[in-house]
Amino acid sequence: MPRMSNGERATPIGVGRTRTDERKTTLFLILAAIFLGNALLAELIGGKLFSVRTPWGIFTLSTGIILWPVVFITTDIINEYFGRRGVQRMSILAAAMIAYAYVALFCCRFVRAADFSPVDDASFDRVFLQSQWIIVGSLIAFLLAQLIDVNVFWILRRRTGHKLLWLRATGSTLVSQLIDTFVVQFIGLYLPFALHVGKGIDFAQYLNSAGSGYLFKCVVAIGVTPVLYIVHGVIDRWLGHAAEEMIEGVARSEHADDATVLSACPDCGRENEPSAQHCGACGAPLPWAMRP
Repeated sequence: MPRMSNGERATPIGVGRTRTDERKTTLFLILAAIFLGNALLAELIGGKLFSVRTPWGIFTLSTGIILWPVVFITTDIINEYFGRRGVQRMSILAAAMIAYAYVALFCCRFVRAADFSPVDDASFDRVFLQSQWIIVGSLIAFLLAQLIDVNVFWILRRRTGHKLLWLRATGSTLVSQLIDTFVVQFIGLYLPFALHVGKGIDFAQYLNSAGSGYLFKCVVAIGVTPVLYIVHGVIDRWLGHAAEEMIEGVARSEHADDATVLSACPDCGRENEPSAQHCGACGAPLPWAMRP
């Protein structure tokens, strides 16, 4: 065993860590890998468009929409078990990786393809090097949407406690994706047209495209709710009692744990004693006092 400079033995990595601690670390690494991998892939494949025929018209969408639901679910799971800081760190890291990927791809364009290469220079540029406006818009919209998502999530958690996971997960996604969809298309598609600096779409087309894209995201966000509960259940069984301790510990740091939520006035948010009949701040009758 290695020794420290003062003669003491160094503590091996992992000593003092329980099996539960190891599982928590493993869970975070798995969620981080899924989050980062799908966020990066969704950006890279986003240039391919497809159409969906509906009774209300034809929606033109990016193939990135196929992978973003995985990012939605992973965001909510990280939020639930690791809190606001976990989501913020993953979001900043994902944005940095996406930016790095585009810089790397841009540098690779200067490497000329061989005559026998199945992917020539023009094909490479067309697939990977999208409009710079879209790249900038995607990064700004992604970060903004993720920060809004985490705030809405905890606002709803403070109102509902541990119950209604579907409400805070789906509600935060619907709000954040409203921002994401309209911001990315405004910067990436409408601004080039408005500033006459490249190809783009006019304002009416922008509203139609962003509106249809957001509607489709709403359907997907609601549709994947059962998957969120399945993943939540698998993690709870794997972590055992530690799962609930993690969730409530994170919620406590956000003043959204059950003990705080159940003692708070629904009108003004002031905490009251469990025996109180009316809020000490606003005088409103408290919910538990009205129960039979």
